[in-house]
Amino acid sequence: MDWDDLRVFLAVARAESLSGAGRSLKCDAATVGRRVGRLEEGLSTKLFLKSPQGYTLTDPGIRLLPHAEAMEQAMGLAEEEISGQAGKLTGQLRIGAPDGIANYLLPQICKRIAEENPELDLQIVALPRVFNLSKREADMAITVSRPTAGRLTVQKLADYQLHLAAHHSYLAAHPEIRSRADLKDHRIVGYISDMIFDKGLDYQSETGAERVALASNSVSVQMQMLRAGAGLGIVHDFALPFAPGVVTVLTEEVSLCRTFWLLRHADDRRSERLTRVAEMLGQGLRAEVARLEALAAQGLTISE
Repeated sequence: MDWDDLRVFLAVARAESLSGAGRSLKCDAATVGRRVGRLEEGLSTKLFLKSPQGYTLTDPGIRLLPHAEAMEQAMGLAEEEISGQAGKLTGQLRIGAPDGIANYLLPQICKRIAEENPELDLQIVALPRVFNLSKREADMAITVSRPTAGRLTVQKLADYQLHLAAHHSYLAAHPEIRSRADLKDHRIVGYISDMIFDKGLDYQSETGAERVALASNSVSVQMQMLRAGAGLGIVHDFALPFAPGVVTVLTEEVSLCRTFWLLRHADDRRSERLTRVAEMLGQGLRAEVARLEALAAQGLTISE
């Protein structure tokens, strides 16, 4: 069985379309279709069913998938060894993450990793959803809830704190906030409830707010609302140094702790390259969270 044909098979299985597979393989859809046909002819079986929704695996295709993934992993490790790149950070690596960590933490951390590893290309994909590592949407992903299912390697990265906050201009123009009960008289900024993709992002129940008047699925948009003096919202302490004028309120009554988890596909656990990047991400993230939370505690901001 030809590895190149299996590589095409994996791309179609993950993209669920010939065009999507072609983009990842950097070739046209017609070529992908011919390669799939050649593989199916060689195996004397159909591996995909075509429908208006795309290409889905048949039962034989489902049975072939784990073997193709195992071969992909073996080929990757073999390339590292043969090329002498084992332990060296080179090539491209994609990290999927919620936009809070992607905006306020990963840029600094990835900058340091890139400076130490000039031949490594890092990509940060910030999307408000859970990444599918089985479809290779990313090499690793960061979440705020520990998954309980799937073939994953899960690593704790760091704990972080969140508090209720508002811009001083909003606080000056609205009734004083002395207890959680006073929040009913204030406009709340937060997530769109039916677009919360991770239970760790559901803050409303913990604040006791009955209504979110201004909502977005993006942490960055919520922060901009707060900076504009639009209302009160839950913010990451590590984001406060980037938001001059936004200050915490009710810190004793409303205090949340969450955890960042790093996810990798279980088949990648033998990759020294990915393991080293994971270690660097963990060390960098813990240090950066501690640095920024210390600045926030002192009421300091980051100068441009």
